[in-house]
Amino acid sequence: MAEAIKTTHPGGCPHDCPDTCSMIFEVEGGKLTGVKGNPEHPMTRGGLCVKLKDYEKRHYHPDRLLYPMRRSGPKGSGQFTRITWDEALDEIETRWRAIIAEHGPQAIVPYSYLGNQGLVHGLNGGDAFFNRLGATVTERTFCGEGSSTAWLLTLGPTAGVDPESFVHSKYIVIWACNSVSTNLHHWHIVKDAQKQGAKVVVIDAYASRTAKEADWHLAPKPGTDGALAMAMIHTIAEEGLVDRDYVDSYTVGFAELAERARTRTPEWAEAITGIPAGDIRKLAREYATTQPAAIRIGVALERHHGGGQTVRAVSCLPALTGAWRHVGGGILQFPVWEHPYKFDVICRPDLIPEGTRVINALQIGRALTTEPPAGPPIKSIMCWNANPVTQAPETDRIVEGLMKEDLFLVSAEHFISDTALYADVLLPASMGAEMEDLILSWGHLYLTYNAKCVESPGEAVPNNEIFRRLAARFGFKEDNFKWSDSECLEHYVDWNASACRGIDLDYLRKHGFARLNVGTRDDRAPHRQGHFPTPSGKCHLKAEGATNFVPGPFRQMYESFQPGEALDPLPDYVPPRESAATNPELAAKYPLNIVSPKSHGFLNSCYANMESKIQGQGEQFVLINQADADSRGIRPGGKVKVFNGRGAFAGVARITDDVKPGLIVATLGYWRQLNDGTVNGISSAELVNMGNAPSFSDNLVEIEALQ
Repeated sequence: MAEAIKTTHPGGCPHDCPDTCSMIFEVEGGKLTGVKGNPEHPMTRGGLCVKLKDYEKRHYHPDRLLYPMRRSGPKGSGQFTRITWDEALDEIETRWRAIIAEHGPQAIVPYSYLGNQGLVHGLNGGDAFFNRLGATVTERTFCGEGSSTAWLLTLGPTAGVDPESFVHSKYIVIWACNSVSTNLHHWHIVKDAQKQGAKVVVIDAYASRTAKEADWHLAPKPGTDGALAMAMIHTIAEEGLVDRDYVDSYTVGFAELAERARTRTPEWAEAITGIPAGDIRKLAREYATTQPAAIRIGVALERHHGGGQTVRAVSCLPALTGAWRHVGGGILQFPVWEHPYKFDVICRPDLIPEGTRVINALQIGRALTTEPPAGPPIKSIMCWNANPVTQAPETDRIVEGLMKEDLFLVSAEHFISDTALYADVLLPASMGAEMEDLILSWGHLYLTYNAKCVESPGEAVPNNEIFRRLAARFGFKEDNFKWSDSECLEHYVDWNASACRGIDLDYLRKHGFARLNVGTRDDRAPHRQGHFPTPSGKCHLKAEGATNFVPGPFRQMYESFQPGEALDPLPDYVPPRESAATNPELAAKYPLNIVSPKSHGFLNSCYANMESKIQGQGEQFVLINQADADSRGIRPGGKVKVFNGRGAFAGVARITDDVKPGLIVATLGYWRQLNDGTVNGISSAELVNMGNAPSFSDNLVEIEALQ
């Protein structure tokens, strides 16, 4: 018998992570047998995180959804019966046509996020279909959208400092980012710089894995980072540490910002943040005088009521000190702003009927229960690339809404997730090695190709094929609904852009990745002489006349019904909604702040159903300080319940000095059906002051021992 031929193929990690690793798929006998990091990729460097190291096991997991299914028992029971694709499409078409006839198409709501980051099969892959259908437009603001609003107002759509250029930095601030767990390949570059003498400062509310490897860890109280940033601005201005030539030449609004910061002293900030005034001055002085200085901000920086203003304040710092003059100087948010993706072609906002309403994905529980949106009632949701029952706030409300018998839920999934558990029709979706795509990166400056190298098991099909089939059922004639995945890629990227010089699909298919032509790690200093992509061409320390908005890709490229409220022209500290200082009445009932970072062993809720990953991550836990544990009779390893007026979850106590008194930490991603609640049961669906972002770190709770 002939030995099976072993082949390798280029891949890209499809998960919601800034690293977007370039991978190598190993195939034998038509099956994916292994996955490894591409050693040729300058950031991936041949290594993968603990989540991806046995990616092939997820493809062939025994619980994988392989066939279309129809609910055959009560909602949430997990009872489904196999049906054919034609039967599934018949039911969806029949139910949707009936809903449209009675309530109009806006009674149907699309729900997706970054469970897949591909241009074809990812966040925006279904937008053209639902825009053509006339469905409600959904704002998807789970992660980074408030940060994006603040960034665009201050600096414009720039990729900022190259993440690879951090190797040249002499002073590095990792602010609200647990890089070791969520941005591992950038952390390797930071460590290279550290070995060459760079000082690494981590600013995070608790001692994360990353904080423990830093030269200096500063732990502000949750939601108070904006006060720290404003006090840094105060010190830099007060002590004459401003690069006046840079500020005068390339910024707008310095005098007004300096006046705003005049009273934001380190002593003022100490009372708010808990960080000693001396440490704040030291941080400001070191940052201003050690060049090149680079800041890497994480999405957690936005996750409280004043998050947008916090990001604006932090984003001003490199211009004040002239850090942008240097290779390895500046600030890093999302390099995706310089990727030449054609979101208008992907999303087709021109197909949206005038007057179509918008709802926010974070508030889907409210929309289904206590706060129905204006217009027709929500009668159907299609969910793909998302798992709101664990990932969205106010979980109990979401479940209450999904339990409604008159809500028709369609779920395209890999497994029967916590959300799919409530579906009426389940559609089996393909995984990474089973479909062609380009994987969007929001963490580096490379295009990443993903080859289809194996067939999907069972009757699973790629997301884009699902929408092609639905478009055919509804008689949509536009060309984009007929494009193959390869044709989509030809249309979804501006291959004529200067950033793509020398790059095309054939190149990517051969090499797996390509660096955009936006400078190299050794010479990129995009704002050495200003040239910010703002209306003035300068860094906007003051943004006169600014109004709140959500960037287009996060709302199907729809520009109507933006939030629109006037914004403070200047950065400032805006307190959290839920803290002892701002809400003492609530704090009397629920005295502890909670933050819910991403898990080390899961990717959001992906992998949290796999036994090997659960063993690595550990059972659902709560980090708590000894003082808080003692006052509540909580013992190490003991079962605890965390609760507030929104919900509750249970876990085991880990008593540690990694958290200060008054703060507990519980990580995100655990499955509700495998645990007694999950952390987002206690999370508020109130939105941040910019970009309609989530307030996952702006919540008060109490904790008690369980007998």
